[in-house]
Amino acid sequence: MARIASTRLSRLLTGWSSEGPGPLPRRLADALRELAERGDVVGGSILPSQRELALVLGVSRSTVTAAYGLLESEGWLESVRGSGSRLRGSGALDGYVSEGRLVSFDARSRTAGTADLSSGALPGLGAVGEAVDALSGGDLGALLGDDGYHPYGIPALREGIAAYYRAAGVPTEAGQVLVTSGSQQAVWLVAQALVEPGDTVVVENPTYRGALEALRARGARLVPVGGDGPGGGADGADPAALRRLCAHGRPRLVYLQPTVHNPTGRSLDGAARREWQRVLTDLELFAVEDTACAELALGDEGDGGPGGSVGGPRTASRDDAAPVPLVAELPMGSTVTVGTLSKLFWGGLRVGWVRSSPQVVSRLAKIKTSVDLSCSVVDQLVAVRLLDRLPEARARRRAELRGQRDAAEALLRATAPHWEWTRPAGGPALWVRVPGSDTEALAQLARRHGVSVVPGSAFSPVDGFRDRLRLPYAHGTDALAAAVPTLLECAARTVG
Repeated sequence: MARIASTRLSRLLTGWSSEGPGPLPRRLADALRELAERGDVVGGSILPSQRELALVLGVSRSTVTAAYGLLESEGWLESVRGSGSRLRGSGALDGYVSEGRLVSFDARSRTAGTADLSSGALPGLGAVGEAVDALSGGDLGALLGDDGYHPYGIPALREGIAAYYRAAGVPTEAGQVLVTSGSQQAVWLVAQALVEPGDTVVVENPTYRGALEALRARGARLVPVGGDGPGGGADGADPAALRRLCAHGRPRLVYLQPTVHNPTGRSLDGAARREWQRVLTDLELFAVEDTACAELALGDEGDGGPGGSVGGPRTASRDDAAPVPLVAELPMGSTVTVGTLSKLFWGGLRVGWVRSSPQVVSRLAKIKTSVDLSCSVVDQLVAVRLLDRLPEARARRRAELRGQRDAAEALLRATAPHWEWTRPAGGPALWVRVPGSDTEALAQLARRHGVSVVPGSAFSPVDGFRDRLRLPYAHGTDALAAAVPTLLECAARTVG
């Protein structure tokens, strides 16, 4: 019988305390029963102990005890001698279920009175509407003469993406590009095509939670290396740790975010990038580089010390400069680069891509065809126009995000001076350490007081970083300013 970790169950239970009638134990019991009915928790799973679940949910043990009692009286829970409490299933198909990430976009998190810090997605740029307005029947042209299914993407967009890389000094042909429905689908396709259940996949710790979900769903064995800082060793994505790991077995692939890492916002400097390139080359490892957030590099010093202090000097990049993938120096046959226009322009524009060898692209395309046949031709035509506006969009986003980041840092210095963070080199959020607090319990308490926030453990393959929060600033500081007093109060009530 499988046990479900309290941290994972906590993320699945997002929103439970504010929904439904009755006292808190009744609402918790109903939420657990709903997880079983939907199959979100596999039938037969052993639940955490009452004490452990109470700690992570930020409630009294008596609340969990009463909820378990209600479920047992209703036949949804049974005690297993020597093991704990087993949640009965509803006959739903067993399988992995994502850990509540959809709630970031769910209508439940947008109710009145809620300060929503659960998503770092950016509002759209006006360039998207302008590109849509500029489309005409003539843009479809000869495309209307076929069936409209282009599993690899329409030729104009594939060539446009290839030209995007060539402009950055990375030789690329259209045959090395697969258009996807955003970078999330790209990561999912990579997991489906290149990973078998039980394969070892090396990831940074923390890392993008969408990738963790895709890899876990495939049954991968996730092995973390490094920490959440900008360099190597114990404080960053650690190539030396990868060398040591490979002495005991070869991973199927390595998943990295060297430029504008999600959630930390850090970017590896030149020396760290070269060391990663050496390790990946020496060990002949397959590398997947996710550059989804790379276009959100702020182009200034970034990556400073705690509390936003700035470290040594950095070379500023032009605001219209394209990011260069770390894997560009590695053999095409052993690399995948994931990219997207959705982060820079608008999440509603579901256009991403994979850059790899024609053989890998073909394998991914076959799986993609079985899922959705192809991406929308109209969306792709819009994307072709937007590729021409990349320099303008980069410059605008970077200017906006710099101001928003600086304002958020100033706010936290004034209101939460004991919190710690490293100034991000890019992205839409701060990765904040809340000393002495268990942010899993903090997040649960905060939701009951109208603040939705994501704890650090959601980004860790081993449920680490339970003293961290990701705090988005990309929508301005009003929501953050409204949320901080509640977060401070909840932090004071939790102990890490």
